[in-house]
Amino acid sequence: MPALPEEEQAIVAVVREFVDRDVRPVARELEHANSYPAQLIERMKQLGVFGLVVPAPYGAVRVSTRCFALVTEELARGWMSLAGAVGGHSVVASLIATFGTERQRERYLPRMATGQLRATMALTEPGGGSDLQAIRTVARRDDARQAGQDSAGYVVNGTKTWITNARRAGLVALLCKTDPAADPAYRGMSILLVEKVPGLTVSRDLPKLGYKGVESCEIALTDCRVPTDALLGTEEGRGFAQMMAGLELGRIQVAARAVGVARAAFEDALAYAQQREAFGRPIWRHQSIGNYLADMATKVTAARLLVVDAADRLDAGRRCDLEAGMAKLFASEIAMQVALDALRIHGGYGYSTEFDVERYFRDAPLMIVGEGTNEIQRDVIVRQLIARGGLDA
Repeated sequence: MPALPEEEQAIVAVVREFVDRDVRPVARELEHANSYPAQLIERMKQLGVFGLVVPAPYGAVRVSTRCFALVTEELARGWMSLAGAVGGHSVVASLIATFGTERQRERYLPRMATGQLRATMALTEPGGGSDLQAIRTVARRDDARQAGQDSAGYVVNGTKTWITNARRAGLVALLCKTDPAADPAYRGMSILLVEKVPGLTVSRDLPKLGYKGVESCEIALTDCRVPTDALLGTEEGRGFAQMMAGLELGRIQVAARAVGVARAAFEDALAYAQQREAFGRPIWRHQSIGNYLADMATKVTAARLLVVDAADRLDAGRRCDLEAGMAKLFASEIAMQVALDALRIHGGYGYSTEFDVERYFRDAPLMIVGEGTNEIQRDVIVRQLIARGGLDA
């Protein structure tokens, strides 16, 4: 597996230094207070993190998906919420770069690259979960011109939930039905690029086990009017396929987050096992603890390789829903396992809020259920195995 180019290695190194110097010393306090990390987000803007998937001429530097994944891993190693602040934003940037009109790219991407404009995805609906074809949010064409608008548009009604950064994002990539009668349903789905306009309301913040600091919200759309050029691209009915393509990057990003959390848990456990003594020797020398550490290191390494493989396939222009699904499934499951094992190694201290391992244990489940539950991932994987004729094919 070839190494990253030197300039991309340097980008990962800069983010790693930022995490060690600025993030890890304050993450525990911010997380326990559920405080929005405004200063850390501003520093991430300065480092260019929000523009890593934005191509020229709209952004300063577009990196490979592998580099983007490794940057995500470093952020999650420091505090998973920071990686979450970048995730949906980057998927929206990729959607606009790939499927948007030139006007949409010029309008949004330069500001998204600097973080001046933050974006989020709105897919999930209350009661809908991973069944995206069952969404009920509808955008109906309205040819009547409204005050302050010089063109016809869409009138949108519906509710979305689990929207990360909903309060601070200025742009929402909204998956909705522009043809509710379409059969099959996915042919009637479109993505609208919705700014914070009248009729769009962030209705409430959702309380969470982990993933603190960065808000996850419900949004309500009530007779929300947007212009026709809010449609991503130029043709209705393409939204489901567009979003599925975008979620390949999204699932790689979530998998990289999981690797970062697992790595943080492993590194804390490894350090603790060398410092803590029991029965006259460091606890890593006790076989039960040593076995935990060996298995943890193996799982983290395997998960990272799956992430890198999926990232490289995406960069090569090859379909990677199988590989992204496998990476997301495996990495999220091992993050949960490694976090629990780190807690075991810390003993009673692992249950204390004075150590970071309890945070890893609370953050890890998000990757199991986020960006498509792991049950959905297994379904995606097996369908692709059948369609491709197996792994080697």
